Order: sequence, then structure tokens, then C-alpha cells
Amino acid sequence: AVVTTQSTRNITIELSGGAELLFDNKRRHEVSLPEKDWTIGQLLPWIRDNLLQERPELFMQGKTIRPGILVLVNDADWELVGELEYTLQERDSIMFISTLHGG
Repeated sequence: AVVTTQSTRNITIELSGGAELLFDNKRRHEVSLPEKDWTIGQLLPWIRDNLLQERPELFMQGKTIRPGILVLVNDADWELVGELEYTLQERDSIMFISTLHGG
């Protein structure tokens, strides 16, 4: 049997509630990450550096997500799966929903 090793981990990043405005108004991003154990804590700066188009202070505060943005992992509140410590799995869906409105 031939064992194939995956060199990437594929996840989906979705944005709504206004969070997508920081990402060139694109609501869905299919992302292939280099193969390693990624946590959400490692994913956030990657998103900031690779996908975010403007105003990173509206997305992140320090090393975590800014208050007012809900984070869902496969439709469950990230608080239930360990927040920044959660290790991403192949085909995970991570959704960021802004609850902040106005400018």
C-alpha cells in the first residue's frame, strides 16, 4: 500500500455580520495551510497577515480575536472547543461573525 502524506490542511474561513468588509468583502475563503498542527491561536495571525485587507485592529486585539467578534468552529462556539488552543482538523469551518455595527 502506498501511503500518501498530505502536505496541506484545508479549511474554510467564513466571515459575516460586517467582518467580511475587512477582507475585501469576500465572505468565504478556502485555505490550504502548510501541514503542521495548527491551533486557532496560530491561525489568527496567519489570517491577519495573509487574508486581511485593512484595519487589523478591528479583527484582532493582541494575540486573540477582538471583543465583539463571535468565532464558530464547525458551527459551535469556540469557547466550547478550547478557543485559541483548538487544533484545526482537515475540512474544519471557522466562522467569524462581527456583532459590532457602525463606524
